[in-house]
Amino acid sequence: MTTAAIAPHAADHKTTGTYVGQKGIWNWLTTVDHKRIGTLYLFTALGFFLIGGLEAILIRAQLGGPNRELVSAELYNQLFTMHGTTMIFLAIMPLSAAFFNFLIPLQIGARDVAFPRLNAFSYWVYLFGGIFMTVPIFFAMAPDGGWFAYAPLTTKAYSPGMNIDFWVIGLQILGVSSLAAAFNFLTTIINLRAPGMTL
Repeated sequence: MTTAAIAPHAADHKTTGTYVGQKGIWNWLTTVDHKRIGTLYLFTALGFFLIGGLEAILIRAQLGGPNRELVSAELYNQLFTMHGTTMIFLAIMPLSAAFFNFLIPLQIGARDVAFPRLNAFSYWVYLFGGIFMTVPIFFAMAPDGGWFAYAPLTTKAYSPGMNIDFWVIGLQILGVSSLAAAFNFLTTIINLRAPGMTL
């Protein structure tokens, strides 16, 4: 009978690169774990939900009585436009991405999503797009074309400056995030189902 000797350094070896046991802010910023990314989506979407709620409060405070001048007419139009955009594109839709990140891999028996780095990329593009669309309101550069951005209100005659340009570019950035997430979730559902699970 032969015996094998275990090298002394093998017993001291610590597992690295796994999802379990990582702590600290850097690990949250560089994570590819679907649950952590879902948590990031959740709290970021709730933060934008609060911003959209503050915009709604300012709108309602302006309309609370006759001849109120809490905000200027231009800022009112900007708040009105950004409230709709914030609630739909920065709060409600990303909340669905948060739940998809949490639930889809667990429901189909997968360890993670099909493309974990694409999942992280999708979140960071969403955050960048949200900041890109939210910050211009502090510089009087927020869009003022209304919720639907009908053509007469978004032309240079009615909306001079870069307001609508920032808004359109921000929506395109958010579109890249949504497409990346959708591609990832569809691939996960189709290719990573547990054996025997059908659509």
